[in-house]
Amino acid sequence: MTLAGVFVSGPAKAGRDAGELCGTGPTGVVTTADPGEILRLRADCVLYMPRATDHDELCALLASGANVVTTAGGFHHPAGLDPALRSRVEEACGRGGTSLHATGSSPGFITEAVPLVLASVQRRLEKLTIHEYADLSRRNSPGLLFDVMGFGGPPDGAFDEDRLAHVRSGFGPSLRLVADALGLPLESVEARGRVATAARTTAIAAGVLQAGTVAAQRITLSGRHAGRTLLEFNATWYCTTDLDEAWDLRPTGWHLEVDGDTPLDVDMRFPVPLDRLAAVSPGYTAHRAVNAVPAVCAAAPGIRTTMDLPLFTADLRASARTAQGVSPAPT
Repeated sequence: MTLAGVFVSGPAKAGRDAGELCGTGPTGVVTTADPGEILRLRADCVLYMPRATDHDELCALLASGANVVTTAGGFHHPAGLDPALRSRVEEACGRGGTSLHATGSSPGFITEAVPLVLASVQRRLEKLTIHEYADLSRRNSPGLLFDVMGFGGPPDGAFDEDRLAHVRSGFGPSLRLVADALGLPLESVEARGRVATAARTTAIAAGVLQAGTVAAQRITLSGRHAGRTLLEFNATWYCTTDLDEAWDLRPTGWHLEVDGDTPLDVDMRFPVPLDRLAAVSPGYTAHRAVNAVPAVCAAAPGIRTTMDLPLFTADLRASARTAQGVSPAPT
């Protein structure tokens, strides 16, 4: 794969070499803040990773002939999409002869790829639970932690209906996709959240948490089939372990429990010091999207899920050649 172009969301990053923004050597690819320039590249695939999806922009990319791999949520389970939006996206795919695939680390890898593998050794499944843990104490991102996620704020109203709806729309489609693949479709996906507050004023990398303010959050999504919880996703994010109540807090990573006729208990931890986690963790989301590109380009036009694509993995030959001082051949 060869980098063809980079779109940036702010003028301060426009007109700069992509390698400069990534802290690597020059690439010869200059960034742009003009979406039209990206459309005119006629690239085989666009990695579309905004905080919020612009459906006009997305459909323009697909209709232009660019396949799209996105880490924006909402497209993991096409059957659950708004019918008008699904029709519009499918029409754009048809006009461009392109496909769209949504993935990432969570949702994606840990909510689809891994559960489907674990379920492949079951003949009876009572419940599959996914736990996600993130220790954010050394994450020096005050805008993310305080302004977006609400750490350091008052505990009352931390999870209003708008936020729970956002969680359902972000993670619920993955649960529905897995349930459909197992032949056990979900009748509902329910979301709830709770918080714990700092027992005392605590300094973290992003700033200071005052005693009594939000210091830990837990979101639970329960997918129900035949009146019981079949699939469950729990995300526990915390900035300190010194809480006003005892929580089961594990190191950053994932823990999966499978209750079935072949029960499993699986830990997947990030063996990275917390001070380095901010530099390493984006790869867990971005790399799966990059590795999906060949399969998505080869797929039939339309919205393609984890179940539609063949098993894909990383092709590391180019990385190995680069590490040895040999430039990869352009494609």
